[in-house]
Amino acid sequence: MKILIIGGVAAGTKVAAKLKRENRDYDVTILTKSKDISYAGCGLPYYVGNLIQQREQLIVNTPASFSALTGATVLTETEVIKINRDQKTIEAKNLTTKELSTHSYDKLVIASGASPIKPAIDGVNLDGVYYMRTPEDAIELREAVEAGKIKRAVVVGGGFIGLEVAENLSHQGVRVSVIDMADHILPGFDPEFAEYVENHLADHGIMAMTNTRLEAILGEGKVEKVQTGKRAIKCDAVILAMGIRANTFFAKDTGLELMNNQTIKVNEYLMTNDPDIYAVGDCACVSNAITKESTWSPMGSSANIEGRIAARNIAGGSVSYPGVLGTGVCKLPELNVGRTGLTEADAIEAGYDVVSVVTVVDDKAHYYPQASTFIVKMIADKATKRLLGLQILGKGSVDKIVDIAVTAITMKAALEDIENMDLAYAPPFSTAIHPFSHTVNVLLNKISGAFNTITPTDYMSGMAEGYTLIDASITPSITGATYMDLTKVTDKVPDYSLDNKLLLVCTKGKRAYLLQNRLKHFGYKNTLVLEGGSTFNSIKI
Repeated sequence: MKILIIGGVAAGTKVAAKLKRENRDYDVTILTKSKDISYAGCGLPYYVGNLIQQREQLIVNTPASFSALTGATVLTETEVIKINRDQKTIEAKNLTTKELSTHSYDKLVIASGASPIKPAIDGVNLDGVYYMRTPEDAIELREAVEAGKIKRAVVVGGGFIGLEVAENLSHQGVRVSVIDMADHILPGFDPEFAEYVENHLADHGIMAMTNTRLEAILGEGKVEKVQTGKRAIKCDAVILAMGIRANTFFAKDTGLELMNNQTIKVNEYLMTNDPDIYAVGDCACVSNAITKESTWSPMGSSANIEGRIAARNIAGGSVSYPGVLGTGVCKLPELNVGRTGLTEADAIEAGYDVVSVVTVVDDKAHYYPQASTFIVKMIADKATKRLLGLQILGKGSVDKIVDIAVTAITMKAALEDIENMDLAYAPPFSTAIHPFSHTVNVLLNKISGAFNTITPTDYMSGMAEGYTLIDASITPSITGATYMDLTKVTDKVPDYSLDNKLLLVCTKGKRAYLLQNRLKHFGYKNTLVLEGGSTFNSIKI
């Protein structure tokens, strides 16, 4: 069987390698526009920050080494320009010689990836405008930084790649601003979590300006400033991380089903509407594992999984892809962020009876050196208690909390199913009641009515108006609030009647919960605990 693969990097090379393992007799050829067949695209920001020091570390395989390793044929600097489905051929152009060639196939895999969005504005071709998609992009940017050409930079786009570039430039001593036309940075996070990160970045010298549109890049021969919808910002470099577009121009007018964003729609077997053509990676539109709606998730992790499944199916298997959860993690200055599943807004839109909770929990034994906290938002369906999503912030290993949530969501677990899991514990790694389990317990208490709370979003919208704020911290910490010492509440509190509305706030939320539990015992009916406490919220008196 002759299989052609359009594109390399993650998805294309995974398809080729797996196919040759399935059957060494398969004739497998990769055609790619790039000089490099496989490189660590997700590692590019860390090359900019000099954490990855050598360019060679970014190159996973050369064309020669990949061919020797797998037995697949690799044609680099070869651009596919047309698919002839009736003849089962593709037409390609050699980018060096400009010669055209025709290649036949029995099965075709489109793994052509995506390219960075280049806005149609003045100055986009000035010296000092960079992207972050190929090794050459990272090399050029780092060389400019190391040559002292960049003192101030503007990153356009507040997604993971943009923020990782911002962090690494800041690490190199560059003053960095991030602009984004959306209400918040970090798509895939609920607004209150994104806003927390925006404030955190500002505290670390990275200004994130949201609701800010890039209108032009200004300069005489080189970048000198950017013009936004609000004001001009001086800078020596602009890094455009505004998103990507699928490389599928050659698929137009072929009859292959394309989505509005020009990604190629596939079924659960990664097959297009042509049974002899598959699509995987950043150019493919798959499905959401929870809602089953069509979803674009251009991630290297997804690309590898999809590539492996497509190869197995081409080889005669019938392996279905369950879909994506939008899982991701990102390293920022002294803060790691992670997410998976549905946001609260997405879950509501999908028709779930949504309940969520925000907790502040220890990431390891509090007495262990460098112990810190996780801020976790857990989202579930109130009726079925099915886990739907999780977002997390913290200095520690947020990925392990995310991965537990991924497992639970994938298995369609209810909160009771994951309440008492035997998770790993030792003081350097976790707490005796695991931070994930702790959050599950809190959410179950909230659902049962044992824990009455106000969410950070509702608090910021003014829904605690009319409540008296009670400082429930170990020691008084909220200026202007009435302090109530939990250990001294042994009966009704003289200053408050049983129907008084009391908003209980402490540092993390735990001590406020204990106070609420005690007050309930003495007959108080209208107490609320502010989720996330003063750690996550800006307290208003």
